[in-house]
Amino acid sequence: MGRTILWGLGVAVTAVAVACGGSEPEPNNQFQAGGQYPQQQQPGMQQQQPGMQPQPQPQPQPQPQPVPAQPAPSATMALPTALPPGFQLPVPNATPGTPAQQLDASAGVAAQPILNQLATSQAPGAAPLGASVVGMFQPGQQLETLVQMQPGKCYTVIAVGLPAVSEVNVQLVAQTPVPGMSPVLAQDQGTGPQAVVGAAPNCYKWAFPLAGAVKVITSVAAGQGIAAVQVYEK
Repeated sequence: MGRTILWGLGVAVTAVAVACGGSEPEPNNQFQAGGQYPQQQQPGMQQQQPGMQPQPQPQPQPQPQPVPAQPAPSATMALPTALPPGFQLPVPNATPGTPAQQLDASAGVAAQPILNQLATSQAPGAAPLGASVVGMFQPGQQLETLVQMQPGKCYTVIAVGLPAVSEVNVQLVAQTPVPGMSPVLAQDQGTGPQAVVGAAPNCYKWAFPLAGAVKVITSVAAGQGIAAVQVYEK
């Protein structure tokens, strides 16, 4: 009888335990099938769309630097730094003087026949380079004119003083950028109212490989009045 009571109590306890246990709890919805957890998005990060490639960030491009302009080469020269073989630069410098009054070329019409006659004997075959330069001179005054001499060319300069002018001088002076440096290239060796530089057959030849600017200085050392100068080239 006692064993029957104990068996009945055991069955009753088991039934109560089964009734109280209930159904099993549902799994957490964050745990998916296959034992994988869903990807969590980090704060501050944007979710990348499937199939989209990240766009590269633009990089600053270096700005081109301006190229300094180079000076254009000059076709002429004032005074070369290297002298041709056998050429010696004269030592004396031109002496500055008081400028004479330059006149119109027509004022020297009386001097033109004398210039033409001297050119026939002193510069045969040469042609006038520009018009003649005419001035009104007082003693010691001078008149400057600029000419461009070309390589391989030969030059003759003739100056004539009208009556009352008793001494005329002519010089060829190199034009240089150095203040106070005015080397005399050639000058007349005669006296009187007529002066010639580069008389035939020894005309003045420009010996440099480039064209150069040369000043023609006409001065009156004695007397006063009108004087005219003409440059010839061949």
